[in-house]
Amino acid sequence: MNNSIVLLKTLLLSTSQSNIYRHCKDKKKRGKIIGSTIGVVLVYAMIMAYCVFMCIGYGQFGMIDAAPVMCALVISLLAFVFTLFKTNGYLFNFKEYDMLMSLPFSSSSVAACKFLYMYVKSLPWYLSISVAMAIGYGIYAHPSAVVYPIWLVLSLFLPVIPMLAAAFLGFLIARISAGFRKTNIIQTVLTMIFVIFCFSLRFIITDIFQNDKVEATLENAAELTDSAAGIYLPAGWFADAVAGRSIVSALLLIGVSALLFAAIFSIVGRSYRRINSALKSHAAAKNYKMSAQKTRSVVKSIAFKEFKRMTGSTAYIVNGGVGFILALLVALLTLIIGPEKIIASVTQGAPIDAAMLRPAIPFIVYFFIGMFATTACSPSLEGKNYWIVQSLPVEKKTLYRGKMLFNMYLAVPAMVFSVLCLCIAGKVPVLDTVLYLLLGVALCAFSTAWGCVCGVRHMRLDWENEIEVIKQGAAVAVYMLPNMFAVMALAVLVVFLGTRMDHKLLTLLLTLLVSVLAALSYASVMRLATRKK
Repeated sequence: MNNSIVLLKTLLLSTSQSNIYRHCKDKKKRGKIIGSTIGVVLVYAMIMAYCVFMCIGYGQFGMIDAAPVMCALVISLLAFVFTLFKTNGYLFNFKEYDMLMSLPFSSSSVAACKFLYMYVKSLPWYLSISVAMAIGYGIYAHPSAVVYPIWLVLSLFLPVIPMLAAAFLGFLIARISAGFRKTNIIQTVLTMIFVIFCFSLRFIITDIFQNDKVEATLENAAELTDSAAGIYLPAGWFADAVAGRSIVSALLLIGVSALLFAAIFSIVGRSYRRINSALKSHAAAKNYKMSAQKTRSVVKSIAFKEFKRMTGSTAYIVNGGVGFILALLVALLTLIIGPEKIIASVTQGAPIDAAMLRPAIPFIVYFFIGMFATTACSPSLEGKNYWIVQSLPVEKKTLYRGKMLFNMYLAVPAMVFSVLCLCIAGKVPVLDTVLYLLLGVALCAFSTAWGCVCGVRHMRLDWENEIEVIKQGAAVAVYMLPNMFAVMALAVLVVFLGTRMDHKLLTLLLTLLVSVLAALSYASVMRLATRKK
């Protein structure tokens, strides 16, 4: 345990943003740290406000006693889900594996250190939920002052058991799949299902408030939390320790967490080296036969390399593919259900004719497809292998063309299929459909080139985990946020202009405008390729 703490302290010091800010002389990097810190604080504030309002809802209907159990269940569920999806990047196949394993520490100590690092990095999210729900609980329950320190201390242990369960499940998945060609299929499928479920929650919540189901929903939730506390014992222990001030329950939560931690990493340590070695190697088929090799151009070879990079990373394939999947689902649902019902559901019954939205069809599809461009993160994903790219006899222009080609391979087919489905469902004339397809392809080209501009300008190679680049990178944020708001504004503007001018002329003008922006972005990438060191 002492070895794990020593490793954890060193790892936290080397990756701490505050430590980097104190010792870094680069003003640009210091500015990015300040900006990211402000963004994270705002997200924490939003989460805390949501949790406080949830407790207020319980308090208004006289069910505030369910708040401690709800707090425990929410933190436990989030800890389990987030850990399950991060295990492959934090515990296994991580960047500094070779360096850590060369140190005089056991495999169990290294694995425990990486788990504790993941725990410390995630702890602020869980504490923001806990503190907010403690505030909401205090407003209505009026507990004694001793409840608050008990609540906060036990909140430090609430995520441990679900995180250990998720880490052990991830260990089993890695143990079973180690040595196979596709090691991340299960995690990818689970992540896709979870992400799509999160998107569907918006419609579930809307239905609850529109049909006056709030009180009934809260009552059902209170009953479910009580029954869940009987099944998931740590939630019941937390509630008993907080509401009933049970010392036995508090000791059970702390003691079981510590015992499980020691037991699980004793088991994990036995196979830790073997799993990581298998994940870093490649399996060979037993029935492999020598055949003629395919010849590709350098640009196509780079695009294929990017495809292999995506399929080898759960985080990459989920963030890169969820927009395309949502676009295809929306297009198919519109084709099956009909555009009128979809429009009525989204606009809350506003009198909007489906014909009015025809010019916005490419932008509606692009809202999903353009939410993430692989070119925004792929330059940074080279990471420690960037020196290999630098040493290859390949110009950076060619490298970036290959990365852009891969994004076009993903975006254009999804755009064409989705636009065709929406046009068929909306009974759009053939000529208008062709023009919408051209505009959609131009939007894909702009997304690809603009994403590459952001990816090259804000390249980050010193990441410890690929999630820091794929989900939290400055390049992804700079690409996504302005792009998303601009698309929503353009969709509204197109609908407005469509009522005052011919749709064909409007689509042609927009296609020309987007094509010019795409060309300018592409030219900017080529300039950056010659200047970027």
